[in-house]
Amino acid sequence: MKKSHGPAFRAARIELAKCSACRGRAVTQGVFHELPCDQCNASGWVSAETGQPLPLEALVTQLSLRLRAAEQLIEQLKRPVPMNGPAAQYTQNNRRGAGGTNFTGD
Repeated sequence: MKKSHGPAFRAARIELAKCSACRGRAVTQGVFHELPCDQCNASGWVSAETGQPLPLEALVTQLSLRLRAAEQLIEQLKRPVPMNGPAAQYTQNNRRGAGGTNFTGD
């Protein structure tokens, strides 16, 4: 193991799991009203390996990493998929028809 000083260059990603007590809702049902879950520090997430709640500073970092990854995935899914093959001819104007309209050859 290398000897290192200071913090890591990148934040380590910790696998998270939904809290079993509140089922990821961050609150538990009391007698008359909902109470913050004590087993997950009212976050709904615990460490997948140990089942213990994360400290709030680490939890904020882990949730931010997950949010950023989810936003990148959403942006990838929003991008249009380029068509190739015979289907591309029907969607793009090739200006070979009468008056510069699309001609498909049908």
